[in-house]
Amino acid sequence: MNIKESWIEYIHDLQNRICAALEEADGKAKFLEDAWARPEGGGGKTRVIADGAVFEKGGVNTSVVFGDVTDAMRKGLGIEGDSWFAAGLSLVLHPLNPFVPTVHCNYRMFELYNENDEVIDRWFGGGTDLTPYYLFEEDAKHFHQTYKNVCDSFDASFYHKFKKNCDNYFVNTHRNNERRGIGGIFYDHLRPNEKQDVSFLFNLGKSCGNAFTEAYLPVVEKRKDLPYTAEHKHWQEIRRGRYVEFNLVHDRGTLFGLKTNGRTESILMSLPPTVRFEYNYQPKPGSEEDKLLQACLHPRDWV
Repeated sequence: MNIKESWIEYIHDLQNRICAALEEADGKAKFLEDAWARPEGGGGKTRVIADGAVFEKGGVNTSVVFGDVTDAMRKGLGIEGDSWFAAGLSLVLHPLNPFVPTVHCNYRMFELYNENDEVIDRWFGGGTDLTPYYLFEEDAKHFHQTYKNVCDSFDASFYHKFKKNCDNYFVNTHRNNERRGIGGIFYDHLRPNEKQDVSFLFNLGKSCGNAFTEAYLPVVEKRKDLPYTAEHKHWQEIRRGRYVEFNLVHDRGTLFGLKTNGRTESILMSLPPTVRFEYNYQPKPGSEEDKLLQACLHPRDWV
């Protein structure tokens, strides 16, 4: 099979299925599509949902982009070669209700070519992670178990490896190694080898992408109608500030997009609509807010 064309077809189909499921869960708002073209090559479909009954702001994006390897990419990203191709789906959802967690999901494929347009490198990356504002342990267990089941169907070592990657990646190191949320799975630069060929890695990404709705939507349904107060919303916005800090300071995907002249509106779609940055804000010890913070400071095994 043509791996590149098959992957492009898959991410567009996944985008359609996820958007339909999220619209059904929201019951009010619909996604608006903004198709865009990148002057250097390729483009994408940004789909945004806003002011919904459940989702205050969110996006489910696909991009298929390509171009020449620039000096900035060589220096900033350590990429060698003559030209490159990248295609993936990326989503972030920021719910209105503080008891519904924010979620992030991204699955992608990257290829690098020499001057003869021959593939000299190819890798897959991706992951799905959960950022709750209030910790419901049963939700965390459901989310992690869903992805453990997927990973186990490919390799029994994957889940623990990918969970550790996730715990160690989504970290605000400038905040005493505080995690952005309670993790999930994350892998990057998975290259074909003798045991795990291109089809194996393609199917891994496909299965992980397909599991998103199973992992997340039951949590949404369980929490979306819980009553909340202004104090709950205040804490949500404090934690959203941490989300912004990670995405702008540390996230490789954000930095890659900006360094390769990606579409700024689509890249920064991941940022929440309202946030708070209060000087040295500390939740009351032993409170539900503190319970969430401790889970972010000290990663746990959920399954």
